[in-house]
Amino acid sequence: MNGAARCLAEEYGEGGPDRETTARTIMKTKIIILLLLLLLLVPTVVRGSDYIISEGDTLNISVWGNKELSAIVKVRPDGKISLPALGEVHAADLTPLKLQNLLTEKMKSLVKNPLITVTIDQVSNNKVYIFGGGVKATVFDLTRRTTLLQLLCVLGDLTNADIHEAYVLRNSEKIKKDFYRLFVKGRAEEDIVMNPDDVVFIPALIDSNIYVIGAVNTPKPITYREGMTVMEAILQAGGFTKYARENATEVLRKDSSGRQVTIPVKLKRLMNDGDLNQNLALKPGDYIVVSEGLF
Repeated sequence: MNGAARCLAEEYGEGGPDRETTARTIMKTKIIILLLLLLLLVPTVVRGSDYIISEGDTLNISVWGNKELSAIVKVRPDGKISLPALGEVHAADLTPLKLQNLLTEKMKSLVKNPLITVTIDQVSNNKVYIFGGGVKATVFDLTRRTTLLQLLCVLGDLTNADIHEAYVLRNSEKIKKDFYRLFVKGRAEEDIVMNPDDVVFIPALIDSNIYVIGAVNTPKPITYREGMTVMEAILQAGGFTKYARENATEVLRKDSSGRQVTIPVKLKRLMNDGDLNQNLALKPGDYIVVSEGLF
């Protein structure tokens, strides 16, 4: 005797129900089990467990065994949907799973043990807007859960982007500033989940070069990279000439207010004595000036 038949025998006694009733009950049990298995196999992308419903989206709402209560509906600009028997229900800003749970509770007054599924039939208006001089202006379709780091990874070359000054704007408020720790240092705790209508502003670096001039063999601009030092830049410019005054090297840099400041570095101390304090870390736009003298 299988499990379903055993349960029926316990419920109806030794005589049990007739064969027709037993067959119908067993078939119904198998259908329910099959349906539950199918629900488990539906991919999360299709069910959209992480997807945030937005105005204009089309939803497929299915009530098992009650076609008259099922419907394909569009989320109105006010964020609501209209369903048979239930009337208006707020759907925007919920995940399909949360909406599914909400509808299940509401449907209990109409259907005993309602089994409801909510799937995204069509995505309409979930977009993130990216602009600024440091990146090509792009409208990104937010069809699934996407974080800021994932978004930055698909933007391409950010060499000329000032990610220190970048920010995410949400509802007219800067909710995330400076992407450096996240994107360059790999600090995953700095990541955030993007929402529909977020705006990502990424400005261009005002000057991404280092300029080496004076008593070096090949004075030239050098493309800045993170962690570059004075000595590295001078070596890329061909090194000192025989008339260079290494201890009279200066770095010219603009401060936060735009004023130029002069930072002296004594590179002979670095070369002869190993004084690493003289090997100044550079910033984009710095000028390295190596003085010249006969003695």
